[in-house]
Amino acid sequence: MPTAEMERRQVVIIGAGPSGAIAAALLKRKGHDVLVIERQHFPRFSIGESLLSHCLDFVEEAGMLDAVNAAGFQLKTGAAFAWGEQYTSFDFGDTFSQGKPTTFQVLRADFDKLLADQAALQGVDIRYGETIVSVDIDREKPWLGVQREDGSEYRIEADFMLDASGYGRVLPRLLDLEAPSNFPVRQAVFTHIEDHIDQPGFDRTKILITTHPTQRDIWFWTIPFSNGRCSLGVVAAAEHFQGCSENLDDCLRGFVAQTPSLGGVLGNAVWDTPARVIGGYSANVKTLHGPGYALLGNAAEFLDPVFSSGVTIAMRSASMAAGVLHRQLQGERVDWQREFAEPLKRGVDTFRCYVEGWYAGTFQDVIYHPDSSPDIRRMISSILAGYAWDERNPFVAEPKRRLRMLSELCARDAT
Repeated sequence: MPTAEMERRQVVIIGAGPSGAIAAALLKRKGHDVLVIERQHFPRFSIGESLLSHCLDFVEEAGMLDAVNAAGFQLKTGAAFAWGEQYTSFDFGDTFSQGKPTTFQVLRADFDKLLADQAALQGVDIRYGETIVSVDIDREKPWLGVQREDGSEYRIEADFMLDASGYGRVLPRLLDLEAPSNFPVRQAVFTHIEDHIDQPGFDRTKILITTHPTQRDIWFWTIPFSNGRCSLGVVAAAEHFQGCSENLDDCLRGFVAQTPSLGGVLGNAVWDTPARVIGGYSANVKTLHGPGYALLGNAAEFLDPVFSSGVTIAMRSASMAAGVLHRQLQGERVDWQREFAEPLKRGVDTFRCYVEGWYAGTFQDVIYHPDSSPDIRRMISSILAGYAWDERNPFVAEPKRRLRMLSELCARDAT
């Protein structure tokens, strides 16, 4: 390959989604040379529209909060849960962790483009329509092979790479880092609709999570946007889709029809967008870092959409990695395992505990319990708001033990 086709950069970030944009801005603000390679062109569709409060801490850290606040996204104040006749809600303004009291529900195409544009305004170099096709870490500094849309290729030598490619999972694929998830294979069928919700008491400032009336491991999300539309999806193990119509719209409508409380909310909806499906999305990797690289967000691990933790984990990992990498680029000795992988995993494992508890029914027993104490509700609300790394919270410090104890108490009360 001609010498002209080799480029030298300090930091290359793969992907311009939320974790890539946040990491790029944080590193640029500290004076580093940052190049972002993004395969797609923005705006582009992405699922995962309900943000947690903790996300805005990283948006603020990256100097983007004013732009996000001014964008006209739907304000989000918490999360609501419905199962049959039961309904409960948690407010992010009333949490143990006392984090940000509100966040947003966003069209991800607009939100992701806004973050990327904000990073570019801070001086980050972003190249769209380019694909990482190879990587070589068996050198003093890693090399990446990049293919342009016209088919031509070039190489980049970098001091360090951050993989923020999300579901694309570029480095895990190219470096054989993928590992099986221990979560069952589930599918999500989803769409956007003109919702026309006029049900008294419906709160557009909260995501509504609805449990199927008889199959408690089936649940729905309803995420209102500021434009009168909402994101609607059903999540279930693969076997629950057996026998469903191959037409995804009919499949989704069928699940809603089985769930009267949600059917009532959406009784006037206009179903004007073809439904989509995503399956087998839970993922894991053998390692979160290696010589010359680290993995961010969904590129490393994705749990489940039930508590909207994906973007929060992505942004948290971006902030943590940017801090460690900044010190490394300044010549300090750093320990990526101790300073990045292990602390990130602690919060991810907290989310994992409650995701597993949701599908087992134990966390649902807690959520729907009619007489939970205000203190316990505040601790749970903190986790639902994204503060899964706040180990002052007993339900973060000891998630498995605390959830087991609480679910046993709820079960005794129910009898």
